[in-house]
Amino acid sequence: MERFFDELEGLTGDAAPRWRGRIKTIDGQRIIIAGLAPIAAIGDRLIIARQGMAPLLAEIIGCDGPHTIAMAFGATFGLSVGDSALLERHASFAAPSRKWLGSVLDWQARRVDGESPGEGVRRLSLQAPPPKAALRRTLGERLTTGYCAFDTFLPICRGQRLGLFAGSGAGKSMLLGGLASAMEADVVVIALIGERGREVNAFVEQSLAAEKRARSIVIASTSDEPALVKRQSAQLAMTTAEYFRSEGLHVLLVFDSITRYAEAHREIALAGGETPSLRAFPPSTFQAIASLVERAGPGLAGEGDITAVFSVLVAGSDMDEPVADAVRGYLDGHIVLERTIAERGRFPAIDIRRSVSRSLPAAASEAENALLAEGRTLLGAYEDAELIVRAGLYKPGVDPAIDKAVRIWPALDKFFAAREPAGPETSFARLKSVLEEETEVASSAA
Repeated sequence: MERFFDELEGLTGDAAPRWRGRIKTIDGQRIIIAGLAPIAAIGDRLIIARQGMAPLLAEIIGCDGPHTIAMAFGATFGLSVGDSALLERHASFAAPSRKWLGSVLDWQARRVDGESPGEGVRRLSLQAPPPKAALRRTLGERLTTGYCAFDTFLPICRGQRLGLFAGSGAGKSMLLGGLASAMEADVVVIALIGERGREVNAFVEQSLAAEKRARSIVIASTSDEPALVKRQSAQLAMTTAEYFRSEGLHVLLVFDSITRYAEAHREIALAGGETPSLRAFPPSTFQAIASLVERAGPGLAGEGDITAVFSVLVAGSDMDEPVADAVRGYLDGHIVLERTIAERGRFPAIDIRRSVSRSLPAAASEAENALLAEGRTLLGAYEDAELIVRAGLYKPGVDPAIDKAVRIWPALDKFFAAREPAGPETSFARLKSVLEEETEVASSAA
C-alpha cells in the first residue's frame, strides 16, 4: 500500500505536493480520517489504496475538530482502520465537448466501455452559480411538443423549467421520452439519476427517437450507485447543458429525477453531520435543489437557452411532501400525472386541473386564452359532477354548463391524449372543434 502511494506521488513531481491521512473509523460509506484537518477542504478528493484491489476514490464532506469526514464513491469493501488516504485538491470540474454527442456517459464522463469520448478546451465547475438574474433574457417562443395537452393548456416555452410530478406507474418515463423526441432543440441532455439499470438502455433505445440520439448526451447513474455518484452525475448533466448554452445553442435538459438527486444530497449531508429537519431532509438539501434548477433557463445576451423538464417522484400522489412542495415553487410550471387516469388507459395521464404552466397567458393569444378558459371551466364542471352523473342522480337540464360538459367529455378526454406533430395552431383548432361540438350536435338535431 505504501509503495502505491510512493509511486503515485512520484508521478506528480515536486510541483504538486501530497498529504496523507489515516483512516480512523469506517461506517458504511462514511469514513473518518485523521491527520488532514489543518489542510483539507470541503470538496477535496482522497485516493485510498486497498490491498489487492483498485484504489478507492472519496470526497471530503465535513470537518469535525481534528478529524475529516469523507464519503466514498464506491463500496468500502477491503478498507481497514489505519489505511492511508492521499489528499488531492478540489476536482469538481468537467470539460464538455461536442464529442460527447451520441454517447451514454457515467459520472466521470466515461462511456460504458470505460473510455472517455474526449474533452473540450474549457474546464467548467460542476457547482457553478446560475447566470445573474437581472441579466438573463426572458422566456422565448412557444415550442411544439407533439402533445395536444401541452401545446394548448400547458405550453412549454423556450427556456422554461417545468416539473413533471408523478408516482410509479403513471407513464412518466414514456412521457419524458416523447417530449425529448418531439421537442426541437440543438442538443438534448438526458440525466438519469438513480434509475433502474434496465431503464437506462430502454430509455435510449425505445423512448428516444433514433434521429435524436446523435444530438443527445445521456448521463446515467443507477439506483445501486453511491450518493456521491448520483450527485455528481446530476451536476455533470447540468454543466454539460450550460456548456452548450454558452455556445449559443438551444438545449433541452430532461432530468429524471430531481427526487433522487435530493435523496442523494440528504445522504451526503447527514453523513457530514448536518441536522435533519423535514422528513429527515436537512435545510441544505432545498438550497441544493434551488441552486441546481436555477442554473437552467434562459442564458445571457448572446447565449442560448436551457429548456428543462425535471421529473419529481410523488409517493401516494402527495404533492405536499417536502421535495415536491419545494420544487413546485422553484419552477415555471408543474405537470401532475395521475395514476387513476393511467389505470383507465389514457396517456399521457395528465391531471389538467392540477397542472399549471406559468408561461400562460403570455404564451397564447387572446382568442386562444378564451378557448383555454372555456375548456378548463367545462372540465371543472364535469369533474365536480362526475360522481352524481355516473350514479344516475343528475337530471339533464338542471345546469347548462354540466349538460355541455357531459356531452363533450368523451371528445375532450380523447383530446388530452392526442398527439399533434403539426404544432400549437393545429392543436388549438382541434380544441375549438371539441368545444363547439355541443352546438353542432344541437344544430343537427334541429
